[in-house]
Amino acid sequence: MTEQNQPIRVLIVDDHALVRSGVRAELVRHAPDVDVVGEAEDVEGAVAAVHALQPDVVLLDVHLPGGRGGGGAEVVATCADSLTATKFLALSVSDASEDVVAVIRAGARGYVTKAISADDLAASIRRVAAGDAAFSPRLAGFVLDAFGTAAADVAVHDDELDRLTAREREVMRLIARGYTYKEVASELFISVKTVETHVSAVLRKLQLSSRHELTRWAAARRLL
Repeated sequence: MTEQNQPIRVLIVDDHALVRSGVRAELVRHAPDVDVVGEAEDVEGAVAAVHALQPDVVLLDVHLPGGRGGGGAEVVATCADSLTATKFLALSVSDASEDVVAVIRAGARGYVTKAISADDLAASIRRVAAGDAAFSPRLAGFVLDAFGTAAADVAVHDDELDRLTAREREVMRLIARGYTYKEVASELFISVKTVETHVSAVLRKLQLSSRHELTRWAAARRLL
């Protein structure tokens, strides 16, 4: 529920009716605090529905027919400035950096892929409704790179960051971006056991309890 104990009102935008009905069904099953108030299948329909319904969150695909060919990014750009209370969360099969950057640049608060679980989708909707960002693993890095915030090699004066060794910082950034332990090990040419040791040290030194908290910590410091 929102702060006023009201359901989060969601508009689903996708050009495939089966996808819309499937997402609606999953949200009904897994998110009792989410109320799907409408659907749309193209750019024009989405813009009209957003203005008519003024939902809390618009869950939209990035590849939509109609309009000037801008898809989901066009919907966001058209509506975001005039309806500041409405947040936009992209839900797409695409994990291409250009798609992610385009919709976020337009004003969306997050981007998740259709491989996401129903529970994680519901959690992402809640985060976006609350004003936070929500991304599938790795996608946040595209946005931070595009907006010039991937200052991984810039000296950051932060007491917490200074507690980490150079190797722990490398591991931290990859884990925060969504890499698995095995992928980190391959990237840094170390063993999985060594990765586990570094992650434990990082979480202990930063007083964090999960990789989700680690991602938020790193993003807040523009380290991804």
